[in-house]
Amino acid sequence: MLAKLFSPKEIIDQNTQRWILDTFAWAIENFDINVLKNDARLILPTNDFYPGTVSSIDEMAQAMFVKTKNYAGMQKWPIELVSSAPTSVTTINDLALGTSLRGEQAEVSLSPESSPLMLGFTPQQVNQPQDFIAAITQALAGILVTSNKVLPPGGQEYLPQAIDLVACFMGFGVIFANTAYQFRGGCGTCNNASLNRQAALTEPETLYALALFCVLKKQPMKSIKGHLKSHLRKDFASAYKSIEQSLSSSTQPALLAMVS
Repeated sequence: MLAKLFSPKEIIDQNTQRWILDTFAWAIENFDINVLKNDARLILPTNDFYPGTVSSIDEMAQAMFVKTKNYAGMQKWPIELVSSAPTSVTTINDLALGTSLRGEQAEVSLSPESSPLMLGFTPQQVNQPQDFIAAITQALAGILVTSNKVLPPGGQEYLPQAIDLVACFMGFGVIFANTAYQFRGGCGTCNNASLNRQAALTEPETLYALALFCVLKKQPMKSIKGHLKSHLRKDFASAYKSIEQSLSSSTQPALLAMVS
């Protein structure tokens, strides 16, 4: 009874918790545990992570893209951002992948006659920087997950959710939690719904994935809460405390490799 009394509130059901833990373990096994351990950082929507002065919308978009690609550990991938409809016919299947997929040691290449993969954007998107970064990250995570030969837990049906989770695994959980849901009402100048990404994980599910990343990386809870939207902070704290307790009894080898 006392254990239940002092247990943190669960923000998602046990089946969903298990899927997130299993899928995070799948990501660790497939997307370079050493990059997660040594290079991955919790990316915050601040000038510390996205600094600099630019002279145009296109320059700002390119600067954010390069930073995001580097933080994702996909700096070696032949992917470019264009401010028009992409014209490249290159597909993910045209990529030659080695054993390492992320970080400076990544083995990713194209044949000499192929052009890079291209992501398009509109200038209006850059006016909502946090949403723009989330959309870029979601596209990069989608390329990474789709190129992988091993499907995530749940199989093909769960690819959209796995892509959002991998974005959190890369370190973008705060930005993804803040952009998982956008209010559609209010004045027309407050928010442009057409620029919002399509979230596959709910706010509570994204917070749980964020909390898992933070616990595994030993990121103090108090250093994160202030960067979340105010209504997310209580649930994030609950998820963080719950994961701290559950990992102590975990039997998942990939997760144990991170906390050992």
